Amino acid sequence: MAMCPFDQRFSGRAREPAGAQPAALAFRMKSMKLSRVAGLAGIAGPVLFTAGWLASSLRQAAPMAEVQLSGLAADDARDPQLMMAAFIVLGGCSIGLGAGLRRVCPRPAGPWLVMLAGAATVAAGVFRRDHLLLTGPGFTGESWHNQVHDVVSGVAYAAMLAAPLVLAWRLRREPGWAGISRAVAGLAVASAVGLAVFASRALDPWNGAVQKGTVTLALAAEVVLAAGLLRYRGASAGPLATAHLAANEAKPSTPDSSTNSPRTGTAAPSSSSRGAKCRSTAS
Repeated sequence: MAMCPFDQRFSGRAREPAGAQPAALAFRMKSMKLSRVAGLAGIAGPVLFTAGWLASSLRQAAPMAEVQLSGLAADDARDPQLMMAAFIVLGGCSIGLGAGLRRVCPRPAGPWLVMLAGAATVAAGVFRRDHLLLTGPGFTGESWHNQVHDVVSGVAYAAMLAAPLVLAWRLRREPGWAGISRAVAGLAVASAVGLAVFASRALDPWNGAVQKGTVTLALAAEVVLAAGLLRYRGASAGPLATAHLAANEAKPSTPDSSTNSPRTGTAAPSSSSRGAKCRSTAS
């Protein structure tokens, strides 16, 4: 038996807000795509940076173990543009990874540190060091861009070490991130030890090799975080998407038969009176 139009209007079924489900689904899909792009960037940046300094080191006349990463982009280095590009690409990819991690990290400090490290890395590639080596004949002081390079490099080192430690602590209880957090924390601690050895110059003239190993460990932690972002992008869209979905689900539905009529403010007719009206109309 066909339902009376009056019954259809007051059938008592809660109606979803118009466009709520499509909007929530679109938000989730957009979040997953952005997480995928950020994860791929977090892997591509360290890989390209490592390939860049390896290729640049092989082109220098000085021994690879003595030359530091910043020296490969110096004014008197061979093909410094290669290392400058490596710094800029790594920094840009790190900024993208940090933006993606904001969607899964319950606290914003870790992702912002990743983005800070990326921005400082870009600056380190733009403001170059003066010389391939730290010391040598004819060195008469530092230029202003060398001094800027030293400052932003210190910021990059600090943020690059702090970010994985903060993220490991924040994500350790998130579903699926416990193992990743332990690996990231271990790599960050090893990188911090390497940085302490590098700063002490205990292994001169191998300090360049120590620095490269220290940075590689820190970048490995970034790659692990990026792989985690790629692996778990489908399991959770992150707190932003979750909050968006919860807000849609929390919207009040259309009043049912037990509430007042939205147009007249009077109580909606009972089912028996609606049925009687339909029968009288039919007869």
